[in-house]
Amino acid sequence: MGKLALITGGTRGIGAAIAQRLKQDGYRVAVTYHGNDAAAQDFTEETGIPAYKWDVADFDACEAGVRQVEADMAQAVDILVNNAGITRDAGLHKMTSRQWREVLDDDLSSCFNMSHAVIDGLRSRGWGRIVNVSSINGQKGQFGQANYAAAKAGMIGFTKALAIEAARKGVTVNAVAPGYTATEMVAKVDPTVLEGIVAQIPVGRLARSEEIAHAVAFLVHEDSGFITGSTLSINGGQYLV
Repeated sequence: MGKLALITGGTRGIGAAIAQRLKQDGYRVAVTYHGNDAAAQDFTEETGIPAYKWDVADFDACEAGVRQVEADMAQAVDILVNNAGITRDAGLHKMTSRQWREVLDDDLSSCFNMSHAVIDGLRSRGWGRIVNVSSINGQKGQFGQANYAAAKAGMIGFTKALAIEAARKGVTVNAVAPGYTATEMVAKVDPTVLEGIVAQIPVGRLARSEEIAHAVAFLVHEDSGFITGSTLSINGGQYLV
């Protein structure tokens, strides 16, 4: 029986690409989602990957959700990909406390909630992979995204700390930091603004979701056990660290 991978926010965009790539690579896969029932149903019908609905910002819901996935799949989670996230963009002088809290809860606290739900099992079995999907804007900042940039930067710090804690138990913890990627969310950007963004990317195009999924597949592979606490930047040369 193949290892079980759980991807949050896995029914659309980068998350869906990760889920499909890991299934293609022979893993058993389940995904979570929160808002769009129709998209989740379509995803499951097209891929055969089960989708579970819960709010990753809710600690108790994450604990219960993971237990339900493990019961349904008759297997413990071996691989966790923390991909779920939202944006609530505004300049700080206009940003509300709700916009701040929602993004920090959904993008950063969710990493704690989900990782907490699986970490004891990973440690006890002596093998595991956690990959946190951060962002180029968590590395360099972005106008109007103080909340999002803070959350995504926090994910990188969380990755490093948990990597140190889990290393001797055979559990690796890494992050990927995608640049601008051709997803539904980016497609809604004004074409003139998007043209300006692409002009700043040395390779001259947006990333494909499949390229981000390829990086995640590399990090969760059996042969990647000596890579932990790292952040893999996937941004076409737009920001070099």
